[in-house]
Amino acid sequence: MTQTLQAAFEKTKSELTVTTEKLEEITNHFVEELEKGISPAGGNIPMNPTWVMDYPSGSETGEYLAIDLGGTNLRVIRVTLQGDSKFKSVNEKYPIPVPMRTGNKDDLFDFIAKSLDDFIKHQYGEDYKGEKLPLGFTFSYPAHQNAINHGVLQTWTKGFDIPGVEGHDVVPMLQASLDKLNTPVEVVALINDTTGTLVASKYCDTETIMGLIFGTGCNGAYYDFAKNIPKLEGKLASDINDETPMAINCEYGAFDNDWKVLPRTKYDIQIDQESPRPGQQFYEKMIAGYYLGEVLRLILLDYYSQGLVFINQDIKSLQVPFAMDTSFPSMIEEHGPEYAGKLFKDTFNITLTKEEEKVISDLCQIIGTRAARLSVCSIAGICRKMNYKSGHCAADGSVFNRYPYFKERAAAALNELFKWNTDPKDYPIKLTHAEDGSGVGAAVIACLTEKRLLAGKSVGAKL
Repeated sequence: MTQTLQAAFEKTKSELTVTTEKLEEITNHFVEELEKGISPAGGNIPMNPTWVMDYPSGSETGEYLAIDLGGTNLRVIRVTLQGDSKFKSVNEKYPIPVPMRTGNKDDLFDFIAKSLDDFIKHQYGEDYKGEKLPLGFTFSYPAHQNAINHGVLQTWTKGFDIPGVEGHDVVPMLQASLDKLNTPVEVVALINDTTGTLVASKYCDTETIMGLIFGTGCNGAYYDFAKNIPKLEGKLASDINDETPMAINCEYGAFDNDWKVLPRTKYDIQIDQESPRPGQQFYEKMIAGYYLGEVLRLILLDYYSQGLVFINQDIKSLQVPFAMDTSFPSMIEEHGPEYAGKLFKDTFNITLTKEEEKVISDLCQIIGTRAARLSVCSIAGICRKMNYKSGHCAADGSVFNRYPYFKERAAAALNELFKWNTDPKDYPIKLTHAEDGSGVGAAVIACLTEKRLLAGKSVGAKL
């Protein structure tokens, strides 16, 4: 490696390396921010109470429907909870027409209702006349909830921008569209996909202590106790006691928005400044899949501006923001330096030297390692806050499922923080594969909610 490129690489490597001491500092601050988020004053991390106030036991049974309103598709799921931590599910996807994402609110909710109506006819027969089917609605947009069956949309994301919905409860809007068609469905729960991941995984594995998403974005959910949530003081009905569990949807991508502990580089700062919402979601921008390819691109453009790489080559196509998605660092890590050469030639028409292939491959390892190590600070923070000594952290998302060595690096960083120093298979806190949060999770939550309502228990704040 030429002296100057080697020096630049070593500098980048030291900037992107997260030491054990740094992990410790970030984790300690995470605990503080989690506490601040559930205080009346609030903090960077929203810590939204979800009004899911029961643990699933795995013995729940029944027929439930779930829908997941994603960015591009509506997924409708029929879930049969069989007890014994088992379930069966079938689902269908209905593409959401692009104009509808910025159109009229009635069109959107009528589309959801019609899709549900078609699905029920398909699954249960044209003339289904049974009981109303309980529905869990996975609505993964920021919403404020005072009850499990209510949710006021705070702001549209994922390319949706439909007037007349922000600031309003989405549950009655959907119910009205269903009632127009006489569809035999009652919306009993509105949930976030991360909360669903927690509950679905706990239904299948009672050792689950949190649900995590490591994908395009990042998030986590866990069960706290009513007595630990000061911002709910005075809002809880009399049947909710101190020991009542409450699932909390952290939304911790916003951790350290005031930049006290995160080891941000000039590349992280540039990503933030050029993002649609500068100054927000600092943590997410350092660990989420959406940004990992962009970090690599910015480092390489920096090296190019110093005359260290791609000498005398046209790099126009590499100068487009987000020209590299996460599959770039992921595939290069998986297949090695020569694959980098093939990828750059095929995608950008840039011919790499052997030295450049090696540097790019090494950069991908460093970027992937940093993301995995920073990711576990949230897990360790929740474990310390709740004094968990063992348990399963159920994770989902493209980075967790597909990024090479992510799980191993995350486990190693947890070991550094908790100093278990045993064989990795014996680590008391383990990362496990989550169950389908937006389908099975929504169904289990609908089941738990139905039970509460039948028992005359409250499902939200006192009015």
